[in-house]
Amino acid sequence: MPEMQKFSARIREAKLSGDQAEFYKATIEMTHYQKKHDIKFFRPLILPLTQAPIFISFFIALREMANLPVPSLQTGGLWWFQDLTVSDPIYVLPLVVTATMWGVLELGAETGMQSSDLQLMRNVIRVMPLAVLPVTIHFPSAVFMYWLSSNVFSLCQVACLRFPAVRTALKIPQRVVHDPSKLPPREGFLKSFKKGWKNAEIAHRLREREERMQKHLDLAARGPLRQTFTHNPLLQHDPSRSPNTPNSSTNSVKANTKKPWQDTLG
Repeated sequence: MPEMQKFSARIREAKLSGDQAEFYKATIEMTHYQKKHDIKFFRPLILPLTQAPIFISFFIALREMANLPVPSLQTGGLWWFQDLTVSDPIYVLPLVVTATMWGVLELGAETGMQSSDLQLMRNVIRVMPLAVLPVTIHFPSAVFMYWLSSNVFSLCQVACLRFPAVRTALKIPQRVVHDPSKLPPREGFLKSFKKGWKNAEIAHRLREREERMQKHLDLAARGPLRQTFTHNPLLQHDPSRSPNTPNSSTNSVKANTKKPWQDTLG
């Protein structure tokens, strides 16, 4: 991951400085590095995207069964939530589900990649369970029982994978821990936002400059040639004649008020 961050920094600096050669060079080197080490940024999203339809289907099915209601759900609960078709009267299930969800996300973030670029994402993940609690607090207890069982299973799975013996038995490679001194410095959210805004403004000015240059090139390619000479090329200078000698061709050209060599874009 530090190598990819170095490539990203080179590409960003080359783009801001307008160095197209260095930009394309760093981009090609990063592409070759990704192919060599089989790095695909969207690969970690395959499993969550595969599980999402199943999770949503279970949620919709349980909610509709509770809304009917299904008679077996009205007496299939435990302790204080005997009726699974209504929400928890003392809100214990929503709080427990929120806590287990936070634990799963936190353990998953710790076992994942360690990068300063992912710090903001980890902070968002930490806040997400609390953010969705007001929206889901009045859901039927059947939905919370499904979420609770799923979270407990995921929590046990992630906790087991943290043991070296389990990872060795399953042939899971050890996570590489990089030297913090070799990683890019971690910036705060406000400083990172200001830096990103400034970089966006610089990139916008560079794009405007490139567009102006391209317009000038297109205009020069389509329009007439600009005047690049200091004298009239239509006048033939005869060395044998004195400069004071009258010349009929000179007089005829001077008489002509229209000067074709000046009919240019300039």
